[in-house]
Amino acid sequence: MSMLRLIGAEARLLAKRAYSSAAPTTKMFIDGKFVDSKTSDWIDLHDPATNEVVSRVPKCTKDEMQAALESNKKAFKSWSNTSILSRQQVMFKLQALIKENMGELAKNITKEQGKTLADAEGDVLRGLQVVEHCCSIPSLQMGETVANVARDMDTYSLVLPLGVVAGIAPFNFPAMIPLWMFPVAITCGNTMLLKPSERVPGSTMMLMELLNEAGCPPGVVNVIHGQHDAVNFICDAPEIKAVSFVGSDQAGKYIYERAGKNGKRVQSNMGAKNHGVIMADANKENTLNQLAGAAFGAAGQRCMALSTAVFVGEAQKWIPDLVERAKKLKVNAGHVPGTDVGPVISAQSKKRINELVESGVKQGAKLVLDGRSHKVQGYENGYFVGPTILSDVTPDMTCYKEEIFGPVLVILNAETIDDAIQMINNNPYGNGTAIFTTNGATARKFVNEIDVGQVGVNVPIPVPLPMFSFTGTRGSFRGDHHFYGKQGVKFYTQTKTVTQLWRETDVSHTQAAVAMPTMK
Repeated sequence: MSMLRLIGAEARLLAKRAYSSAAPTTKMFIDGKFVDSKTSDWIDLHDPATNEVVSRVPKCTKDEMQAALESNKKAFKSWSNTSILSRQQVMFKLQALIKENMGELAKNITKEQGKTLADAEGDVLRGLQVVEHCCSIPSLQMGETVANVARDMDTYSLVLPLGVVAGIAPFNFPAMIPLWMFPVAITCGNTMLLKPSERVPGSTMMLMELLNEAGCPPGVVNVIHGQHDAVNFICDAPEIKAVSFVGSDQAGKYIYERAGKNGKRVQSNMGAKNHGVIMADANKENTLNQLAGAAFGAAGQRCMALSTAVFVGEAQKWIPDLVERAKKLKVNAGHVPGTDVGPVISAQSKKRINELVESGVKQGAKLVLDGRSHKVQGYENGYFVGPTILSDVTPDMTCYKEEIFGPVLVILNAETIDDAIQMINNNPYGNGTAIFTTNGATARKFVNEIDVGQVGVNVPIPVPLPMFSFTGTRGSFRGDHHFYGKQGVKFYTQTKTVTQLWRETDVSHTQAAVAMPTMK
């Protein structure tokens, strides 16, 4: 390397370091206060549309994580004895505050994560709906009673909090997933140690501001930051009774096993390969529009994306029309009006997506739409991948077996609905699936025979509303109770059963004393 080029490289490195050190830092949230970390180890958070450093996130020290946990432990003593109506009031206030600040939360999500503003608002809204459901906690946390289970004997159950619990959230839904976790946990009377993704912590910190404003006592929710050390701390700390996780397969299995070995409850939502089955009798225009939106929206970075399409019989002739719809989607920075597809989260993610697409080509798939080299004017350094479609994919191909997690749709063909069902049931994942048809008997057969936890009929992304629960199965989930809804309440609570005996013969029959007491 020439001296001039060496000097240039050093100058760029120094400039990057100077920019990083000048970028704002993300604080911790401990005991109701935003606290600066004393760590010497920081993570640069990049805007996916520009690659500019927008914040520096600390890898919290062991002492800082322990301080947060001690705050949770202290707060639990009083919070768990707070009336359920008082906890409900906090949720009422938080719900109103999130509504008021939805626009600001969405802007932060777009800046840190890259998704479009419309999608970011949807991210917040779906989390808000969980908060709204938590407002019904007095009925959700009811126990049961049987009077006179035997003579003079009654039995009743109490639904009680666990203690300190923890949440580990992913990058793809910066507001929604934390809102799946801490509102349910704390309205049930627990306190929570929350670790947002180090890639997108901003919306969680904004939610903590709103939680303070809603009147939640200090220490009920604390927030730490980091990567492996923070995860291990949560898995190992004996005071933490349960762990909620959403993210990748590798991390989910690790957390389930490590935390489980330490006697903790774990709910772990992991990877997915969601299939959309397209029947020839479906409403063609509506189906193709829904499929394109579900495959490429959020840049494909959602665990319920329809990343795989199975065209059955004559429906295979619709593939060119789908390609034309995908070509019309606008790829740009998330804050630009009219954008349909924003950037993916990182350069590493883009590289992995491109490699999986290339593996499909090498293994015999047809690349009918290639968005890997897509450039956006004014955002040349962004991590953009345009809508990409691989057809003639078979189940043995790597691009089918692995979750791509980008704006890539892989297309398989099936001759009959039975072939499609067998193909999906042979896949290890069981998060979500959908069928598009106008035939009720076909839909009923699909719903009854498919081995997937969440099924849509003419609904491309069948994520249940919070009065139900998010019920992914098989390779997409580990644990006993799912997120939010009734199962979420069960996950964050334990049952105490009381059997009491009061003999009727022990009732006092003495008369009231009306004379002046003598104090003897």
